[in-house]
Amino acid sequence: MDGLTYTEVGATAGEMPPGYHHVRARRVVGRGRAEFERAADALLAGEAQRRAGARVTLSETPMRTGTRVTMRLGVFRIPCLVVWAERTDTVAGFAYGTLPGHPERGEERFTLTLQPTGEVVFDIAAFSAPGRWFTRVGAPLGRLVQAWMTRRYLRALDS
Repeated sequence: MDGLTYTEVGATAGEMPPGYHHVRARRVVGRGRAEFERAADALLAGEAQRRAGARVTLSETPMRTGTRVTMRLGVFRIPCLVVWAERTDTVAGFAYGTLPGHPERGEERFTLTLQPTGEVVFDIAAFSAPGRWFTRVGAPLGRLVQAWMTRRYLRALDS
């Protein structure tokens, strides 16, 4: 995974690395196979980010490992690379890592799971640290923005 600005690739799948701010969030976004398929299609097309307010460009849709994702929030350009993507009968998701120019360093994982109970659960896991001088200076504001975006991502896939 050339060009990533961190070394702990894939760590959002398990124990997240020390020295970063960690986020874990979960929400039930629907119920049943049809809702899982709808949410999975949207997730792998970048809709969680779009519906949360970012302008999103993908190098390919649906996302897969190696897809380049460029988001824009206001004046910020946010380049990422998909480091994991999967779609099975019960799991769909992706993780992207930061590329040079991103305001932060780290990784974020978005996973949908169709539970045996029929619930469609959306999980987000992330670790991040300031990646630029202005995010180091404004770290407390950056954490507020991250929390706000995480809440928006979680609501973006509701049925």
